[in-house]
Amino acid sequence: MARFLLLALMAIDLIGICLAAHPALAADVTKLYQSQTIVSGKGEERREAGFKACLDAVLVRVSGDQRLPAKPEMAALRDKAGGFVASFSYRDRLQGVPNHDEQGTYDRPHNLYCHYAPAMIDQVLASLGSKPWLAERPRLAVFLANERAARHFVLDADGDSGAAMRESFGNAATPLAMQVAFPTAAQLSQSGLDDRTLRDAEMAALDAAAKKAGADQALAGSLVWSEKELGWIADWRLATGGKTYRWQVRGVGFDEAFRVAMRGAAQILSGNGQPQ
Repeated sequence: MARFLLLALMAIDLIGICLAAHPALAADVTKLYQSQTIVSGKGEERREAGFKACLDAVLVRVSGDQRLPAKPEMAALRDKAGGFVASFSYRDRLQGVPNHDEQGTYDRPHNLYCHYAPAMIDQVLASLGSKPWLAERPRLAVFLANERAARHFVLDADGDSGAAMRESFGNAATPLAMQVAFPTAAQLSQSGLDDRTLRDAEMAALDAAAKKAGADQALAGSLVWSEKELGWIADWRLATGGKTYRWQVRGVGFDEAFRVAMRGAAQILSGNGQPQ
């Protein structure tokens, strides 16, 4: 009990410092220190596996550093992942659906939500040579040229054909506490951007166009379907501090391509350097 009270007091002190230094985050800083995953049942074994996944997720969410889960020190930290959790809860993903004969409550899929004391996670980050990314996170306007066989288009905020991609990009941004926006077809036209010109557009021009789309800066990319790779080849660009960063992923579905895009953007904007 004494240890819990000490941790709670440390967390309160840290939150106070964060809010004073970053008033724009006053309502959101505690939301950084939470994560979720899907577990197949509420049994202890499944819960422990979920705690490990949530620890990886919260460390990346708070720091922006996508390299952390690959660090060798993480193996020992995952072994005691449950000890870092301040509280957790479940949501039945099949709520309202009766159990099937072959599927009892033991293996029924649930969302597992984990909440952490900021002081505890900050200590873990420090042990990994990292730190929290507490600055207000910019809203990114996505400028994405798509190519699959004869079909070429730029993802915009209007087209029905891009609805699944827009939703997927939003889903990729949420775990990192970030937001994305998309230019309208009219805004793209006004900026002279199509699937060809976008690939060579200067990032300064795209950053200016991003503000017209209600965002802070641009995340530019291209998505090309490859039969050889059996998936998409995605190239991404983002500029900050006078430097343009580039990264790529190959042979993936567009959900993973967008997760790579957002993890890379977080890596850069949090000051952790070149994405992997």
